[in-house]
Amino acid sequence: MAVDRQARRRRLAAEGVGTFFLVLVAAGAGVVAAVTGGTVSPAAQALAPGAMVLALIYTLGVTSGAHLNPAVTLAFAARGHFPWRRVPAYVGAQLAGAVTAAAVLRAMFGTTGRLGASHPGPGVGTGAAFGLEVLLSLGLMTVILGTSNGARNIGHNSAIAIGGYIALAGLWAGPASGASMNPARSLAPVLLGGHGGPLWIYLLGPLIGAGLAVPLAWLLRGPPSPAGTRAAQGDDRGTGADGTGTGELGSRAT
Repeated sequence: MAVDRQARRRRLAAEGVGTFFLVLVAAGAGVVAAVTGGTVSPAAQALAPGAMVLALIYTLGVTSGAHLNPAVTLAFAARGHFPWRRVPAYVGAQLAGAVTAAAVLRAMFGTTGRLGASHPGPGVGTGAAFGLEVLLSLGLMTVILGTSNGARNIGHNSAIAIGGYIALAGLWAGPASGASMNPARSLAPVLLGGHGGPLWIYLLGPLIGAGLAVPLAWLLRGPPSPAGTRAAQGDDRGTGADGTGTGELGSRAT
């Protein structure tokens, strides 16, 4: 049981630390751009989160599955790859990491650049921004569910696909909606005093997109596979998703 508790702590620590660095980059890019008068270009702001997610999947995928996003955790659970009983702890760790990142940014730069809060672009209505967040999140979750098949979720195929999707979504849709696709990323700056767009867009949009991605995954790939379950829950030291030490046979859930 001590090994089980240690494995759970590692998984939650991985989710918290990973989400911290993701939000530090995703929100921090806008903050640093404001502080330095635009030295960080819009393109760089879009590419940075994708590159960070790619690196984090390589680093943390084997430990926790590298969800880094409450919508991803819920999608994995609804797909049958992740135990529902573990969802609250994962989401709590992600929110803690995101809020800590926003707190660090505020301590260093104040609320400059709206603290990186998500907001629709000039001339973009809330309906259009919401629709974009739903569609972008649907695409992201489809990529994640489609590539989380065995070792690929912690290897180059999944990391490149997911990181590349996030970067591409940011490049074309970031100026319109912010291309958040992550409730923790958008909530944290607002909690720490950043001023963004209507928060409901960035909370509901990714969750609806995740919900739509699950039946689409059934349509495209059929029932969930044991390999996808391993990919979603992490495979740290061969321990199964349920902490039984079954490794490859353990059930599991970017």
